[in-house]
Amino acid sequence: MYVMDDVCCAGELQKDIKVTAVKPLRGGMMLVTFSTGEKRLFDTTKLEGPAFAPLADEKVFNNPELFHGVITWNNGEIDIAPETVYRDSNSYDDVAM
Repeated sequence: MYVMDDVCCAGELQKDIKVTAVKPLRGGMMLVTFSTGEKRLFDTTKLEGPAFAPLADEKVFNNPELFHGVITWNNGEIDIAPETVYRDSNSYDDVAM
């Protein structure tokens, strides 16, 4: 267990974590695979600020790229730290696929 931004989180804080695969799903959700081997669901609709506004466009959202373990869109104009994606995502049960 660890505390980040005054929130108590289960598990261990993942340092130097990277995204190894990302798959856009419906409704702004993404299936993200991390360097730990874990698969987690991340909701991009919860991202705030004008920098993330282009993700509302399905063309942009559906074309993520990985750059050194970081999810990016629009040729790197939009990115999000893997630690943030991990922290703000939920476990994904592989059996559900």
